[in-house]
Amino acid sequence: MYESLTRQSVPWEAVIALDGADRTRLPTPLASDSRVCILSLPRQVGAACARNLALGGVRTEFVNWADDDDEFTDDAMAVRLRTLETTGLGWCAGYSEDLHPDGSASLWRCPTPPGRHEAGDVWTYWTRPEDTIPIGPTTILARTDLVRAAPMGGLVQGEDYMAAIGVTCLAPGILLPVPVYRYRKHPGQMTRQDGYDVLEPGARRHAWNYGRSLRATLSGRETSDAAGVV
Repeated sequence: MYESLTRQSVPWEAVIALDGADRTRLPTPLASDSRVCILSLPRQVGAACARNLALGGVRTEFVNWADDDDEFTDDAMAVRLRTLETTGLGWCAGYSEDLHPDGSASLWRCPTPPGRHEAGDVWTYWTRPEDTIPIGPTTILARTDLVRAAPMGGLVQGEDYMAAIGVTCLAPGILLPVPVYRYRKHPGQMTRQDGYDVLEPGARRHAWNYGRSLRATLSGRETSDAAGVV
């Protein structure tokens, strides 16, 4: 991820959340780069909490969530930043690619079609909770204030589904039909670990319901007249 950031053509800053990890394990280039701010957490708190705490250290007008084992395309920041600055929209996203161990890449076109989308429209392309998510969370560059209003959700996985749905429900944006993010496939991925699939259906349903309710609330519609207890 760091190497891909150094290839960007626009200025950037990065906040790295160390989720209980030893700071001395950071590679020297990252630890010595003035553009990189390190948040060292005293104990492991999970991805959602770590990223939300790191969001407090963001000083730029726009922000993009990212995983440290993935990478951005070389023009990822420039093409989306230029779009946001010229349109005044809240967010700009693109396509992602799966980067395989042999170096090959395959394009993932999200269900949301390219073009401008009004607040709440992206969720409508997530037909059922069990379907694939409507947009790639790590492909979204958004106004920092908007992301702070829709941070990571309180889930042990799929927390970024909540962030993506929240951002796109709160403000209009645009999806560009160009790849901006490379999702690296490897055995160490969290999504490849034993037991990951057990909680995935529940995480998706929670994020789907969140989008449904948020969209309905913002438009003044009711989603249900039933009462329940959890």
